[in-house]
Amino acid sequence: MDFAYDAVTEDYRRRLLGFLDEHVYPAEAVLAEQVATAGDPWDTLPVVEELKTKAREQGLWNLFLPGDRGAGLTNLQYAPLAEITGRSPHLAPIATNCAAPDTGNMELLSEFGTPEQRQRWLEPLLAGEIRSAFAMTEPDVASSDARNIATRIERDGDEYVITGRKWFISGAMNPRCRVFIVMGKTDPGAEPHRQQSMVVVPRDTPGVEVKRAMTVFGYGDEESGGHAEIVFDRVRVPVENLVGGEGDGFAIAQARLGPGRIHHCMRAIGMAERAIELMCRRALSRVAFGKPLGEQGVVQDWIAESRVRVEQLRQLVLKTAWLMDTVGNKGAHTEIQAIKIATPSTVEWVLDKAVQLHGAGGVSQDFPLASLWAGVRTLRLADGPDEVHKRSLARRELAKYR
Repeated sequence: MDFAYDAVTEDYRRRLLGFLDEHVYPAEAVLAEQVATAGDPWDTLPVVEELKTKAREQGLWNLFLPGDRGAGLTNLQYAPLAEITGRSPHLAPIATNCAAPDTGNMELLSEFGTPEQRQRWLEPLLAGEIRSAFAMTEPDVASSDARNIATRIERDGDEYVITGRKWFISGAMNPRCRVFIVMGKTDPGAEPHRQQSMVVVPRDTPGVEVKRAMTVFGYGDEESGGHAEIVFDRVRVPVENLVGGEGDGFAIAQARLGPGRIHHCMRAIGMAERAIELMCRRALSRVAFGKPLGEQGVVQDWIAESRVRVEQLRQLVLKTAWLMDTVGNKGAHTEIQAIKIATPSTVEWVLDKAVQLHGAGGVSQDFPLASLWAGVRTLRLADGPDEVHKRSLARRELAKYR
């Protein structure tokens, strides 16, 4: 088994690492200042637009998307690049047009959208001219099981009428978020996995109300466009706005989530690498009880254990990416479930130790650790609770012995 990255991946890694060193890390403080002073902190801020221009000039654009619309990379080639962007998750992904939820929506429209949907929404998304959101999660049901979705999408002549309430819709607070892909039920009486459908809803459609921003562990995530609660009050869209066919919503959602799982996991590993770097710098520079923290046995244990855990995790995620490329998402089911279980909890452990090593600074705005911790802890819910993934994986393992 060859663990080396191929020449294409190495070239992108070299250029992307240089882009972060030269442009992204210095821009982090600028972003924080612009968020604090902006008239609309959820808007795409000037420093982000500057980085997007630089990234396009350097050919670091749409790296996530296979085929001629993107960089044409496989999951295995893109995975280490996603890891690099995870080192600065509020800036690097959006600067390279590789930020969720736009990535999943672009993949969805590219694979399932009609020619008109692609021209109207996919093309400006690929160009980074607009943002988008994926409206699935609801406050009144357990949304990790799509069969529970209560939002209704009812056919009325040449239109669909959408009624429901969504929340934690990522990116929707950004005024440049011009379109929602909404998941709801078109046929509650159908077989459970054929009840759901998806429709494209422009933000300015009458009846769409973005009610409020939701916080995540107290963070507004303004840099990423926030998380919104949205009410759809008898919203009407043409039947041409249906994505795929009626009843295809569940299958499309699963297809959308496949590559996104690799993206989230590798970005999280990048967060862990940033935390290890900060731990080492802190351990060498900070003196307590008469000697550098790096000479304390417990600190050495944290650093060594962090390195071991991250190396193990990376190999599992890269194996999963390779399987997705070679045998498809269904063939990689076990590994996909495994990385969704292992990644957030492992990275959360590393970040917790980094916070502890930084003392009061670790929970402050002076270091990125608190924000990174909140983000990775949220992953244990955002892509479904840990318990759902463990249940699915255990059932598959048990089935082998029935």
